[in-house]
Amino acid sequence: MLHEILLALVGYTGDLIIDQREHSKSLGICLSPDAPISEQRSFKLASDISFIDPTERDLIEKLITLGFYYRELDRFATKSRNLSWIRSADVSPLDRASELSNPKAGKPSVYRKAIANGLVEILSVYRSAVLQIEQKLLSETMPILATVTQGLNKFFVILPPLYELILEIERDDIRGGQLLNLLHKRCHCGVPELQACIQRLLWHGHQVLYNQLSSWMVYGILQDQHGEFFIRRQEDRDMEYGSSISDTSDKLARLSTDDTSLTDWHLGFHIFLDMLPEYIHMRVAESILFAGKAIRVLRNPSPSIQFQDALYNQQTKKGSQKLHGSAGGVPFQKEPFLDVKMIGEELLPQSEADKIEIMLLDLKESSEFHKRSFECSVDSIRAIAASHLWQLVVVRADLNGHLKALKDYFLLAKGDFFQCFLEESRQLMRLPPRQSTAEADLMVPFQLAAIKTIGEEDKYFSRVSLQMPSFGITVKSSQRDLPKTKTFTDGSSETSLGGWDGIALEYSVDWPLQLFFTQEVLSKYRRIFQYLLRLKRTQMELEKSWASVMHQDHTDFAKHRNEQMNRSISQLRRQHFRPMWRVREHMAFLIRNLQFYIQVDVIESQWNVLQSHIQDSHDFTELVGFHQEYLSALISQSFLDIGSVSRILDSIMTLCLQFCWNIENQESSQNTSELERITEEFNKKSNSLYTILRSSRLAGSQRAPFLRRFLLRMNFNSFFEATARGVLNVVRPRPSLPVLNQP
Repeated sequence: MLHEILLALVGYTGDLIIDQREHSKSLGICLSPDAPISEQRSFKLASDISFIDPTERDLIEKLITLGFYYRELDRFATKSRNLSWIRSADVSPLDRASELSNPKAGKPSVYRKAIANGLVEILSVYRSAVLQIEQKLLSETMPILATVTQGLNKFFVILPPLYELILEIERDDIRGGQLLNLLHKRCHCGVPELQACIQRLLWHGHQVLYNQLSSWMVYGILQDQHGEFFIRRQEDRDMEYGSSISDTSDKLARLSTDDTSLTDWHLGFHIFLDMLPEYIHMRVAESILFAGKAIRVLRNPSPSIQFQDALYNQQTKKGSQKLHGSAGGVPFQKEPFLDVKMIGEELLPQSEADKIEIMLLDLKESSEFHKRSFECSVDSIRAIAASHLWQLVVVRADLNGHLKALKDYFLLAKGDFFQCFLEESRQLMRLPPRQSTAEADLMVPFQLAAIKTIGEEDKYFSRVSLQMPSFGITVKSSQRDLPKTKTFTDGSSETSLGGWDGIALEYSVDWPLQLFFTQEVLSKYRRIFQYLLRLKRTQMELEKSWASVMHQDHTDFAKHRNEQMNRSISQLRRQHFRPMWRVREHMAFLIRNLQFYIQVDVIESQWNVLQSHIQDSHDFTELVGFHQEYLSALISQSFLDIGSVSRILDSIMTLCLQFCWNIENQESSQNTSELERITEEFNKKSNSLYTILRSSRLAGSQRAPFLRRFLLRMNFNSFFEATARGVLNVVRPRPSLPVLNQP
């Protein structure tokens, strides 16, 4: 009887102690799987045993339930640790897709295997306790049931909760981060022995997590064959949520698909929230994602950087050369490229990788999970990765030079170039653009302006090219296929473009600057460029119209100065056109002040702020944030994000251009009604603009700190304030423009 009990305690039944579940199955009776746990404990004394007292029977049946729990836990551990479940790391995409499409299938799990290892440790302690009881009972004459009960009493608070745990794991197919989350919740209990056991299981689970973190944050490798890590590849999510392969291809086509590191950075990986344990904050998970992606970039540099380094070394040997001639690359094709591994070790020294590995090893060897220590280590690793990525992008790739180039060309800092371009293309822009040849037509004045104003020392101009998208239609970023080595700066929002207002710029960006200058960033530059170019064109037209008409007036005066009658006609014409010159001056005054405000108060001040941040920061993520703030400030302080203001400004610039074209044609037309309409409309729009800008919501806020200076320049003599009542439908009658009566 003693050995029957001892064998039952380690999961083996016989004639005296039977497995009621198996016995019922042999009789054709199936127990419900949803039965309470007390009914699922199927180890019972045989019913035909009559020599045991009822009290002893109850005590023995209570004891042998431990054997049932032991057997079920051992079965779970054996099943989870089955080596045949382990697959090779090279899982085919078809197998992975089938796993994701059928999540309830019996998939392998490295986390369950780790938990099973912890269960084996606990069960080995239990077996040792049973063996010790057997030795004690065989060596001494002691009460059997009392000795067994006393030796195994602590396991009554350990094995039943563990059995409930594995039932929940198998019933809900809990795996990966979900399993860690479940164990972390079960750790919070009031039984010290049970808490210690579950903490040990959690420790085993964290060993897998730390191994995955080490692979990801030290080597940039995602080691997750079974989809249990909270960092996942993008294609896994697309398969899981039913996204078509073509959709994914379209996303990747917008980037340089031949550059794996760039694709991985923007679209390669994401955080899978279902596998993110609740005790790991989202901010920490994002730091882990960033650190791994940064390590991938540093350890696997693009092949283009090899060419850049070879080019740099060649130029150092042969002296300075023109950047325009370096694109051919003929002298360098015969020289061997630098080894990718050597460049990777240079970008991320082995000492830094060892430092990251030591941090994770310290966490791994800790007996308990300390959230604060974990977060501090992750922040330190993220800082290391961000610092070396900063070194790559800012120092090695000359980020500041490219920022200066974008300021020169997209923010019109090279005013002489764009002044020359607009003058060369002025007659062309007077005509409607031809959809088939508009871009080619613009290239002639663009190249002429470059020859006149751009020096050979400007190595960035070769990256700038003119783009004329389809005009008169709504242009979306998804309507264009981007070239491999260039990022086209389409608008992030739909914009109705008409005529020459759709002129845009392209800027060719090499690796690794594509990590910084994303499509979204360049679209903001394009939006500002189109606005500034239109503003400069309006200012130039106002100046040219004045110069043209004054030249004609002086020519007429010189021609007829000796003829008394003709001289009086010339003076009468000048007097009659004087109201139009006053309107032109009002337009030029508004446009000049707006241009000065944007170029000086907004762009230059924000540029200085960005430069100070670049000097002080050595963190890539901080730098990205500062640059986003810089662009957002340019857009908000230029009022491009306020629909009412931007529409009024567009209308004012359109009215100014119409006024210039009409006034130059006035000599051949006696009809001034169109000029009167333009004048009246301009007065309304300008007064509305002043009224909106001087409102407390704008002038009194911090979104435009230099707006008050702009308003002061506009209203230095209180003219706008006095005439702003027109916005409130108090429009005073204005003198009409006289018609010139020619003899």
